[in-house]
Formats: sequence, C-alpha cells, structure tokens
Amino acid sequence: MPPVFRFAPSPNGYLHLGHACSALLNFDLAQRSGGRLLLRMEDIDLSRCKPEFEAAIYEDLAWLGIAWEAPVRRQSEHFSDYREATDRLAAQGLLYPSFESRGEIARLVAAEQVRGTWPHDPDGVPLYPGVARSLSPEAVAMLRLAGAPTALRLDMGAARRRSGELSWAERGAGPSGETGTVAARPEAWGDVILARKETPTSYHLSVVIDDALQGVTDVVRGRDLFWSTSVHRLLQQLLDLPQPVYRHHSLVRDAAGAKLAKSTGAASLRELRAQGVTPADIRGMAGLPQFA
Repeated sequence: MPPVFRFAPSPNGYLHLGHACSALLNFDLAQRSGGRLLLRMEDIDLSRCKPEFEAAIYEDLAWLGIAWEAPVRRQSEHFSDYREATDRLAAQGLLYPSFESRGEIARLVAAEQVRGTWPHDPDGVPLYPGVARSLSPEAVAMLRLAGAPTALRLDMGAARRRSGELSWAERGAGPSGETGTVAARPEAWGDVILARKETPTSYHLSVVIDDALQGVTDVVRGRDLFWSTSVHRLLQQLLDLPQPVYRHHSLVRDAAGAKLAKSTGAASLRELRAQGVTPADIRGMAGLPQFA
C-alpha cells in the first residue's frame, strides 16, 4: 500500500511561510514515495474558522504547485466521530468533567505555587490541579444544572496505568535531537482537555481520530508539536487506533528567532505573492530543494 500523507491547516487565517514549508514537505515526500497527499481542514473552532480563509488555502496551495486528493475532510462535519471516541473513553472510566474558568484555574495554580513549585507542560502552561477529579456525582449534577463551563478531561493517571509504556517511530528529530524510537511521556501534559461543552472535541482527540479514519501512515509536521505526539500515542493506544510514523521538521523563524505565527502577524503567502515572490522563492525561503 502506498504511504498516505496529510496537510491539515486551520482556516482561521491566511497561510504563511511556515505553513508552506510543511505543505511542500508533505507534497514532496508523497511524490517521491509514490504516496498520496490528503488535505484536511482543522476547523473545530467555529468562531474563528471562516470560509474565506479556507478558499484562500486552496488558492495558496495551488499557487505553490501542490495537488491533493478530494474530498477535503472538514472536522466540523464529523463531530459525531469525536463524540463516539469520548464515549468510549468515558466507558473505560478515563474521563471526568471540570467546570472551572481559565481565571479560576489560574487562581488554583497560584494557591499551589505558594506551597512550592508547580509543574508545567512542555508548552510552559501550568498543569491543571485536578480539583474536579474528586467531585461527587451530586456536585457534578448541580454544576451542570447551573450551566457552568464544562470540559472533559482525561484522567492521566488512570490512562497511563491502562496504557503501559509507549513510544513512537520518529524519522525527523525533536527539539533536542530526539530521533528513532522515542519514549512517549504523556503524563507531562497532565489531565488534558479532550472536549468542551461548546465543542465536542479538541486538537489532540480530533487529530488521532482523523489520521486513523483517513488511513494516514506518515505524519509530517513542525517540531513545535513533537511532544504532543506523546498524548497522541496514548489516545491511539486507548482507542485501539493504528500508529503512524512521525517526521517532525524544523520551524521557519523570523528575524528575532521566533516561530512564524498568524497571531504575531507573520507575512501571509498572499502578501508575499503580491510582492512578486515566486513559488521557487518560497521553496528557497523555507530551505527546501528545487525541483525541475
């Protein structure tokens, strides 16, 4: 069977050079291996994802010379797939609801830090203190009745006891050069959120479900997602999903050394195109080889 790659942007803004690097790398690897390239819209955030951004993604990829298979999978059209997954995890006793706002969680963490240092996840965010894990069924029912904001969290301790040791096959490299067989450490992320009241999934959950349903064999993405793979391997194990191989690539950075991001105003591909930049120039700027 030919390998299956995918490029999965979020249509919440215009693509920039970092996106182009990842899209082109997936396309090149698919071409060289005789594989397939899929396109997925990670549009679970319905408040920020817009049809005009999705249309711009198609335009930018076509300008770069990238071809992909139809149909395009939109996550917003498959919420039932993610609900089924959370139902399976709940049946295993691995999920619990939490009701705190972000401000309330910050206050809980601050109270813990008074007693000493408090652990942070690989992205530098303080871990959730786990307060809601001990709520009684009556308390949970009252909070739900009151309309409190609800998030479904993975009980990481219980999940790790069920999963055993985990690893993944890395064909790229991590932030410190990790490659080959990499030990997964999902516990570093604490009790991650897998769904919210208003959105029945999260990035972590939807990405592993989609990769499995679409038959993705090779996940090629930026190094900023390297340690997220630990959570993805855990979910694959708990849900009995196939394990792709992973290739994490270096990030395209700005003059100050920060990774490019929509939120920090990185120049979009459409802006670069308007300035006369060519697809060949984009390849050079992204550090990718040229092809005749």
